[in-house]
Amino acid sequence: MANLAQTYYQQGRWIDAESLEVADLESRKRVLGNEHPDTLMSMTNLAATYRQQGRWSDAESLEVAVLEASKRVRGHEHPETLTSMANLAQTYYQQGRWIDAESLEVAVLESRKRVLGNEHPDTLTSMANLAATYGQQGRWSDAEDIEGVVLEARKRVLGNEHPDTLMSMGNLAGSYHQQGRWSEAESLEVVVLEASKRVLGNEHPDTLTSMANLAATYSQQSRWSDAEGIEVVVLEARKRVLGNEHPDTLTSMANLAYTCYKQGQWSDAETLQVTVLEARMRVLGNEHPQTLRSMAKLVANYHRQGRWSDAESLEATVSKTRKAMVANDDHENASPLSPL
Repeated sequence: MANLAQTYYQQGRWIDAESLEVADLESRKRVLGNEHPDTLMSMTNLAATYRQQGRWSDAESLEVAVLEASKRVRGHEHPETLTSMANLAQTYYQQGRWIDAESLEVAVLESRKRVLGNEHPDTLTSMANLAATYGQQGRWSDAEDIEGVVLEARKRVLGNEHPDTLMSMGNLAGSYHQQGRWSEAESLEVVVLEASKRVLGNEHPDTLTSMANLAATYSQQSRWSDAEGIEVVVLEARKRVLGNEHPDTLTSMANLAYTCYKQGQWSDAETLQVTVLEARMRVLGNEHPQTLRSMAKLVANYHRQGRWSDAESLEATVSKTRKAMVANDDHENASPLSPL
């Protein structure tokens, strides 16, 4: 049941995954007890599914319970306890609670250095996650310094074209991107993309993410034609590989819509925006941050076309975006965080 749920999770089928995970968790509690490692793993999986649905409070409650139980059962510096702490930090991160996330990430990083060593893959992952949190706080120099260290270590330990090394390059490019250093970001993103094509294949999800990140950099430079060409390719590939309503497919559609919007292609943008909004309402729910972001973009398009009554009907809901949305940049793609 857990394995099938994980497959649903990877496909973005959150409701299907949740249904199995809840059943799995209840069964493990009955058979194994509340604090058996397998029960705690089931709680962790369900929390991850809640996080993907934007159900931060539900995810946090489970993750706090897992962390406390893991401390009792395994000890404070057991690798699984540290992973639980990193998961909770990720939930804080997703809520924009940067200080709370940073506090946990620093603790995890210091423990992993002591237990696993400075260049263990999990230690490097902790460094990458902390760098991402610094980036969200606008601490670009701190983020960039850490990302440079992680990248060099991964090159030494894993090789120049290992997927985790490429992810580090993508994260460093993301820091350049956030600082408006488009040329430096583009240079790294091109390297990542070409390597990802060779190592993973043209339609691997990570390759498509690399393409989307390069398109985002073109978009920030108002190179709309270059961005659009890549975004169309990514969208079609994600439809084939992931399905029409996978969250990453919808993100690609939203980004292409934004590029159309910026070029004054209001009708084309609207068609894509409506499709994205309706799908996100079905898949994620009406109040998920990405759903609300989609509403805001559609309202902006209606305003641009002078369709005030259409805009007005959505605006009351959109007013919730300021407290519900963590990331509010126009382009939705970003370099991926390292896995926890």
